[in-house]
Amino acid sequence: MLLVQRPIASAAWLKGWNLRQDGKFLRMANHPIISALTSIGTLTSRPAAFLVLLAYAALWLVFDRESLNWHGAATLFTWAMTLFIQRAEHRDTQAIHAKLDEMLRSNSSASNITRIDDEEPEEIEKRRNRKQQGD
Repeated sequence: MLLVQRPIASAAWLKGWNLRQDGKFLRMANHPIISALTSIGTLTSRPAAFLVLLAYAALWLVFDRESLNWHGAATLFTWAMTLFIQRAEHRDTQAIHAKLDEMLRSNSSASNITRIDDEEPEEIEKRRNRKQQGD
């Protein structure tokens, strides 16, 4: 069975979206907001994010105990599950990157793609699509 990975449809609206800044057109992938969101996503995979959740729950208990009902508990559990999922996904991604890095180090002809980690996801998708069309 042949599996073909398609580009993410939800990111289609970003294609060709340019921002004008200082008379120059910048791609959306280089926009500071996108970089900040990527950094926030990485920070939510750290153990400190769970401490923030616990501090939030403790402050909720102290300052507004009456509103911490089933709906409030569901909100906290949803937030906790989101952090668990983010952490697991980040761990898996880091493991895949470590394995790929080791494979790239062992293959001297693959040295031209070692800097791909510095690119934004949209640029990586474009590169993959170009390579797949060339094959």
